[in-house]
Amino acid sequence: MAQMLINGEFVDSVSGETMKIYNPATGEVVDEVPKGTREDVDRAAKAAAAAFEGWWATPAAKRGEILYRAIRMLEEQEDELAHLLTSEQGKPVREAKLELRRFMHTLEHYAGLAKNLRGGYVPSLDDRRFGMILKRPIGVVGAIVPWNFPVSLMGNKIAPALVAGNTVIVKPANTTPLTDIRVIRILNEAGLPPGVLNVVTGPGSEVGEAMVEHPLIRKIGFTGSTPVGRRVMAKAAEQIKRVTLELGGSDPMIVCDDADIDAAVSAASVGRFFNCGQACLAIKRVYVFESVYEEFVEKLKAKVERLRVGPGWEKGVLIGPMHTAGQRAEIEEQVADAVERGAKIVVGGRRPEGPPYERGNYYLPTVLVEAPHDSRVATEETFGPVLPVWRVRDLDEAIRLANSSIYGLGSSIWTRDLSRAMYAAERIEAGYTWINAPQKIYDELPFGGMKQSGIGKEHGLEALEYYMETKAVVIGV
Repeated sequence: MAQMLINGEFVDSVSGETMKIYNPATGEVVDEVPKGTREDVDRAAKAAAAAFEGWWATPAAKRGEILYRAIRMLEEQEDELAHLLTSEQGKPVREAKLELRRFMHTLEHYAGLAKNLRGGYVPSLDDRRFGMILKRPIGVVGAIVPWNFPVSLMGNKIAPALVAGNTVIVKPANTTPLTDIRVIRILNEAGLPPGVLNVVTGPGSEVGEAMVEHPLIRKIGFTGSTPVGRRVMAKAAEQIKRVTLELGGSDPMIVCDDADIDAAVSAASVGRFFNCGQACLAIKRVYVFESVYEEFVEKLKAKVERLRVGPGWEKGVLIGPMHTAGQRAEIEEQVADAVERGAKIVVGGRRPEGPPYERGNYYLPTVLVEAPHDSRVATEETFGPVLPVWRVRDLDEAIRLANSSIYGLGSSIWTRDLSRAMYAAERIEAGYTWINAPQKIYDELPFGGMKQSGIGKEHGLEALEYYMETKAVVIGV
């Protein structure tokens, strides 16, 4: 059985209870983990608080060196970690390896920035007065991680937090804690002092709530649904606790009449169906100019029909099972709502048939057309392999529909006209816009949503600011 890691030691929950982790492709039990409690969070918070002064006093460059050492250790265990991730999450092994490499790249990026942490100097504030701007870590940070990308999204939080000098407690998702535990163990073995990086497993209703409420935890980094994010924000506000929230999305894609249709179709397919469509940044709505609409839909249909569905460890599989049966049921309800109200299924729209699929949470990649703009697939976040496509008259209509969502995470536009592209980039209400490019996140650029897609930034230099306090000092001479 996997265990929690608190103060450098593997431990069980004080309750002695455990939770089973299931394989989404087979329904079989992969392993068990402790079912943590508020007492376990308190143990971890006290350990992290005790370790904080020593970690902050560690030179930033040395903090970066420990991350570099961890990267080399992770590289040696990539295959084993990828198969573990596939067994608990469901994604194909190829995608699991991409996620692990994404995590290592994030560690490397912030390890490289460690030597560049600095404050500022302001001369001549007044007669014989000058100012200094100091940067210091916040303290103990709580990282609440989702199940869809449990490793890479953990990296978005722990890498800048550790480099800035904070200590961290990670709460993995209930259903995908195994790879996170293994990765955190490797980071500790790479040289992190006891208490600097801890992991507590357990239900969000207890462990997550306890982290948000604990007075020693000064900041929460959360990735998850918008409804849960609202609750995290409200609870954190009681202690004026700092938060970074990366929440839901319903990313629009606009395809203009001068676009490279083949490239746009490829981007739509990857952007929607990667990780079985279970991504905040997945393309979830497509708006296509009338003159190229039929061509786009036909080419998208042909591409989606070739996507092989199956267990993530089988060669050639591009789409694994959905993570849970409940998640699949939600997608089926959203598709049924659209069809009942006039939408047409171009491809998919059902569970695959046959013995290989009977025990897993499989759903075929699906394309819908003519769904009403107030249907659930248009107004809600569709967290699965379903892509609705609409025809539009012009760019202004496409932008208006793109902005009609409560979400504002990512977006994209395909056009050969730079003026069109910039017009859309300035007007689409989203934290990220790709122009003639697939949905790929870069550590060099800040990432975060507008509207109800979140608060704060991950990635880029900006992420470090969300894990540091800024202090002004006036010096008289």
